[in-house]
Amino acid sequence: MKYKLAILTSHPIQYQVPLFKKIAEHPKINLTVYFYRDIGIKGAQFDSEFGKKIRWDIPLLEGYNYIFLKNSFDVIGKLKKQDYDAILVHGWNYFSSWLAFIAAFIAKTPVFLHGENPLNQEVLKSGFKRKIKKVILGRLFKRISAFLYIGEENKKFYEYYGVPEKKLFFAPYAVDNSRFIAASKELRIKNYELREKLGIKKDDVVILFTGKFIEKKRPMDLLKAYKKLKNLKTEKLKNEITLVFVGSGQLEKHLRKYVKENNLQDIHFIGFKNQTELPEYYAMADIFVLPSGSGETWGLVVNEAMCFGLSIITSDLVGCAADLVKSGENGYDFPVGDIDKLSEYLKELINNSKKRELFGKKSLEIVKNYSYENDIESILEALKQ
Repeated sequence: MKYKLAILTSHPIQYQVPLFKKIAEHPKINLTVYFYRDIGIKGAQFDSEFGKKIRWDIPLLEGYNYIFLKNSFDVIGKLKKQDYDAILVHGWNYFSSWLAFIAAFIAKTPVFLHGENPLNQEVLKSGFKRKIKKVILGRLFKRISAFLYIGEENKKFYEYYGVPEKKLFFAPYAVDNSRFIAASKELRIKNYELREKLGIKKDDVVILFTGKFIEKKRPMDLLKAYKKLKNLKTEKLKNEITLVFVGSGQLEKHLRKYVKENNLQDIHFIGFKNQTELPEYYAMADIFVLPSGSGETWGLVVNEAMCFGLSIITSDLVGCAADLVKSGENGYDFPVGDIDKLSEYLKELINNSKKRELFGKKSLEIVKNYSYENDIESILEALKQ
């Protein structure tokens, strides 16, 4: 028996599509994906946060059945014509999603919900907002059959809004581990060659940031921590260091200005790199840092970095920190905005190559459990209930 499953999401997203392909390959699932919009399909599209036109270099519409909805109300007719065993909706921020909820509830079709909200960021919102959400989401959540939570903070979010344990299914937020781990095996042995392209010395400890240069990512925190490290005396910092920024965005000019004003050396701004280009930079790095604040509901770049066996440092507000960053085992999490603590953890890893090696091995071990295979198992468990 094949389960008929519909997934509804905003548009083809480079992180979601590989999972759709994996689900479509499963012998027990007949999948159709409904997209609300066709962003990124008809040529390069301007991304305001990257500050440039982007076209992803991996195929976004291959390996699974999909339908682009003509308008928001089109979802009602599409779902009515099909007899799905369940629909899986990504989030609740779109009008189309609410129409899908209503259509499914009327048809008595089970609805699965996939969201990203972490509780540690939710509690920072005003009490009034949370009271309103408890009323609205409380009514919605009572009608949802299964919640596919992505990590511990996301699970706590659902529990906070009254979801019982029996409706919670762990579907870990994952990247295409097989692709990134394969790239790691191929590229890590070329570490020195990759560094040579940028003029980075082979024995430098390379600190890496990848992502958009926007406020919520807090890249300036990393730059300030790097400055503190550069000002340390030689006996306190045993290895030379290099900082690599991969990405672009509105804060880039401020970052470059800070580098120039403080005469900071050994910093490389690489610019935006596409999905197939990113592995080279993970492969040349030793430590990965994501200092984001509120709004970073997960941080899939951390998953990617862990596939390359890197030590990880994140702020405590990064959504994935509770799951992927085991303090003292594969990395550290620091209080968001605490430059002193970030520089302290960086110094500890820079000065201890053995610890970096052990942390890297642990990263790879941890991230293997955050996989598409485990996501599919959770979906099947929810379908069986």
